[in-house]
Amino acid sequence: MRALQRICGVALPALLALAACAPAPQPQPRSQERQPARSASAADALPPSPPLVRAARSQIGATRLYDPAYVRLSYPGGDVPYARGVCTDVVIRALRTQGIDLQQRIHEDRIAHPQAYPARWRGLQADANIDHRRVPNQMAWFARQGWQREAGPRVADAHAGDFLAGDIVAWDLGGGVLHIGIVSDRKTRDGVPLILHNIGSGTQEENLLFGYRIIGHYRPALSSGAALAAR
Repeated sequence: MRALQRICGVALPALLALAACAPAPQPQPRSQERQPARSASAADALPPSPPLVRAARSQIGATRLYDPAYVRLSYPGGDVPYARGVCTDVVIRALRTQGIDLQQRIHEDRIAHPQAYPARWRGLQADANIDHRRVPNQMAWFARQGWQREAGPRVADAHAGDFLAGDIVAWDLGGGVLHIGIVSDRKTRDGVPLILHNIGSGTQEENLLFGYRIIGHYRPALSSGAALAAR
């Protein structure tokens, strides 16, 4: 049971023991203000959203609930019921459309390189049902692929321009509770990219980027359609 109480990297109360992101009551995102609506002709002229953004956005209205329950999954390619999930599931589902199965990649890499993952889980047996759904494990795997961005987002003067559509961002919501989401190609009136994520009400597209302390910023190498091999 102790293993199931640390999906997010911190011990949570019993009812929230399996949370991958934020516990209820969930923090409130900042204003969801978006750019003014464009005319149909102007919208037609816009370039299509990056594939990872489209894959994350397609979950809006389909994944309607935040459900941190531990679920036994098939392997590889296992998933919790699509109407449910947590923040990490938004990323997992989006990357699967690009040929990257985080369930298999993280599970195999954690078995082969346990020292590369957070020390708090090194004494626990690798678990293909949950390892890929933990924010710190996703962060460790992304960094091992060379996806981590070194400049800007880890310091106080990060700017909206540091983030591109399709980037993956991780936050500390406070008290060590972690969260993760995907940067959208839609922005606020001030030019801040929106975030595709699930913080408690199913998958949403909201103004969250600078709402919490950023602890990770990753740019997936998807041009070849596959991630780099784990090192």
